[in-house]
Amino acid sequence: MEEKFNLEEFKKEVARKLREGKGLTGKEGALTPLLKEILESAMEGELDQHLKETKDGLSNRRNGHTRKNLKSSLGSFEIATPRDREGRFDPRIIEKRQRVLPGDLDEKILSLYSRGMSYRDIRAQMEEIYGVEISEGTISSITDRIIPMIRQWQSRPLERLYPIIWMDAMHFKIRDEGHVRSKAVYTILGVNMDGRKEVLGLYQGESESAAFWLQVLSDLKQRGVEDILLASIDNLRGFAEAIEGVFPLAEVQLCVIHQIRNSLKYITWKNQRAFMRDLKEVYKANTKEVAEHNLDLLDQKWGKQYPVVIKSWRHNWERLSNYFKYPEPIRRLVYTTNTVEGYHRMVRKITKSKGAFTSEIAALKLVYMATMNFQVKWKNSIYDWPNILNQLMIIFEDRILDDDTLN
Repeated sequence: MEEKFNLEEFKKEVARKLREGKGLTGKEGALTPLLKEILESAMEGELDQHLKETKDGLSNRRNGHTRKNLKSSLGSFEIATPRDREGRFDPRIIEKRQRVLPGDLDEKILSLYSRGMSYRDIRAQMEEIYGVEISEGTISSITDRIIPMIRQWQSRPLERLYPIIWMDAMHFKIRDEGHVRSKAVYTILGVNMDGRKEVLGLYQGESESAAFWLQVLSDLKQRGVEDILLASIDNLRGFAEAIEGVFPLAEVQLCVIHQIRNSLKYITWKNQRAFMRDLKEVYKANTKEVAEHNLDLLDQKWGKQYPVVIKSWRHNWERLSNYFKYPEPIRRLVYTTNTVEGYHRMVRKITKSKGAFTSEIAALKLVYMATMNFQVKWKNSIYDWPNILNQLMIIFEDRILDDDTLN
């Protein structure tokens, strides 16, 4: 039986090699196991397409695997090549008698999954550079082989405690029954006890809603998350209640930047600069007491002209002002959802060439592969984390000290 690719073990091994100063590529590169997985998946996809195109799948079937050693710039490793019963399958990505990957083909294969290239462009590039002809159907079958890895990743166990999480959604155009619709990919980005950013989950839905976020949060709990200290979110109606319903001890911080953007929709252009000058005295105050005093002044000056805006700030104030409880390093992390929005911007750089995805799973495949590349680069990505963790331990002493990672 073939050994199943374990994403979590792979991520730990990548992190270990990077800590030891080893690169992503090279003889002992951190990505060599992933290259092996992609090459084997590619050949499996080629065999699927071969059986479909020859229309003899009923008589000609799979017939196990042949193992061989392959040399590349990432080092030597063993791969399992699939066979067909009639012996007519000749994989193009790694030919039957081929023992060495030419040039930079290995690194090219790793990048094709995460650069947002269309099947047509991938096919043209492989043929132009390497003289390998691969049909778009074969490329589709190859990329579909990553779906089980995505499902395994989506259901993987999580840590018991995450000090900080950010939650937001990306929207993509998806072709659906002859129409192009906007559909959401829900993102939860967390920081673990070591200070490393980690995408805890990607979820798909018709549109961003509090009801769907409730399902997402319930999934986190089922996967082992018992406690969240701070959750930074936008001010979608019912969102905060959904978090508090699943994780009742979580401190919910509404994104101040989202609140500002929503406010400016109601402010006439000629007054925006003056209004923002006064509003900054509220959200940039040193203490909550000073902020509330400045909010009263804002109300006195602008309340009659823009009552909807002032009412919104007062209605959301309890959760908008939570960040005043914390020292400056923690405030910077939680008072906006900029951290998860930064991740979204990186994803959109990859997906921007897509006018509309052919399906929801096509969008998820590309977002997933881009995410895997980002997470390898993130490593210890939260600046000054030891200081931030010490501050969190003072504020949330009992909840953090119960965590197994500190024992």
